[in-house]
Amino acid sequence: MADRPLGVRPCSMAAALEIVGERWSLLVLRELAYGVHRFGKIVGYTGAPRDILTDRLRKLEAAGVIERRQYCEHPPRYEYHLTQAGHELFPAMMSLLLWGDKWALDSPAVAFEHECGKPLSADVACRYCAGQITPHSLRLEPRDARQEG
Repeated sequence: MADRPLGVRPCSMAAALEIVGERWSLLVLRELAYGVHRFGKIVGYTGAPRDILTDRLRKLEAAGVIERRQYCEHPPRYEYHLTQAGHELFPAMMSLLLWGDKWALDSPAVAFEHECGKPLSADVACRYCAGQITPHSLRLEPRDARQEG
């Protein structure tokens, strides 16, 4: 990858970060994954300023990551829920959380345990061979040169 001609690299990661790569957006998604759906509680658990939170919720909804569901007609009140796209972010969020536990904090505030009773451990593995995915195990192939199979 490092020997390719210099130029801005088209990248799915960059596109994803345009949608979810801001602190308050990720914290909103964390709360929704934890089962917190109402605006006031999201504000309380994230510490996000209300105007910024409103903006992030609108952006996430427009991107199809979350959806609003009305729970009161008078006055109109909404809850926020993860869509399929939002649910599919959960493994990436857990990986980021575990990275933060290891590298960003001296003592994490909470510990996660899987339903099997063991401490949470998240690894990224190939679904075909079960090999661990690392920077050295990958080969970059431009889409137009890759054969679909």
